Amino acid sequence: MTLSRDGADLVSNISWSIGANERWVVLGANGAGKTTLLSILAGRLHPTRGTVHLLGERLGAVDVFELRPRLGLCSASLADCIPPEETVADVVLTSAYAVIGRFCEQYDTMDQARGAALLRQLGIAHLAQRRYGTLSEGERKRAQIARALMTDPEVLLLDEPAAGLDLGAREDLVRRLSALTADPDAPALVLVTHHVEEIPPGITHALLLRAGRVVSAGKLADVITGEQLSAAFGMPMTVRYDEGRFFARAV
Repeated sequence: MTLSRDGADLVSNISWSIGANERWVVLGANGAGKTTLLSILAGRLHPTRGTVHLLGERLGAVDVFELRPRLGLCSASLADCIPPEETVADVVLTSAYAVIGRFCEQYDTMDQARGAALLRQLGIAHLAQRRYGTLSEGERKRAQIARALMTDPEVLLLDEPAAGLDLGAREDLVRRLSALTADPDAPALVLVTHHVEEIPPGITHALLLRAGRVVSAGKLADVITGEQLSAAFGMPMTVRYDEGRFFARAV
């Protein structure tokens, strides 16, 4: 699968499959094609060449508006559309109708109960009636993830959820994502990040990109190595693994 714009390939010759119980991390430098790849997985971009099958449906031959509720997406582009005056409870709840900003929709008690449960799961139940625009960046990211989970998706797609977080907020998010990856009832997961330090315990597989092409893909321990990261980031790197977490530095 290849996607091109203005004569340049943003991602090129990607061949990749995600199993139902797998948790993937996608890593690469700026411009490697990570967000483009995730947008294709979310059904928001179509390949220029090749085919993409999402949840058993061929992209281009299925109504993406029927497909998207089965795909939970957390991304900066979606987050920028959330009205700052919206309550946190409604930020999550409106995902049930695939809308941003509450208008005149009617939500039943099951929807309201699920939204409240997700706020508890992400540790922000006490913020339910706060306006989204008053939250810290870490609180906003957790609200966005709760929203992405609202439709009980089969795949959860997280595009750099730790971007812009301070150390404490990042570690809190990693801890909560680790609990999610450990849940056997949680959806398949694809997490995009720049940093191996943000890989939560429980991630099973990794894909490394460089200039839109796959450098390596497979089981986490086989991919997150000094040799593979050096190839992906274009500089010599070493990797350390300690208590379920990865740490990398340039040589």
